[in-house]
Amino acid sequence: MKREEFSYVWTDKKRTIFGLPISFTRYFLTETKFITRTGFLSIDEDEIDLYKITDKKVKFPFWQRIVKCGTIMIFSKDTDTPTKEVHCIKNARKVSELIDKYLNIMRDKYGIRGRDLMHIDGYGGDFDDNTDDLD
Repeated sequence: MKREEFSYVWTDKKRTIFGLPISFTRYFLTETKFITRTGFLSIDEDEIDLYKITDKKVKFPFWQRIVKCGTIMIFSKDTDTPTKEVHCIKNARKVSELIDKYLNIMRDKYGIRGRDLMHIDGYGGDFDDNTDDLD
């Protein structure tokens, strides 16, 4: 992927021991998607559309707190990745707020709220199965 294809709002690498970005996992946030790229020779990318995110959680494990890092757990209605962990990144709380900002912009653009995602993959709660009418 060329850098010109997307305008990134935020990008960082997964950090390892001592908080150093010595990893082949890279995270990108655009105005519409959250992208995770892993690998060195063979590269895998996973994208989550921001409007599909239903919830997030920020964790600060002890060893990550020492190097001023944190982990963001993203829960979504994405079929490939219902949960994603954004491991050991700097400024996890600020990144979480940045995701919220663009998440709300995308939801407003499509007219979607969190409650609207409850039945995005099925018929919803109003499906009436009248099997008695088959007689």
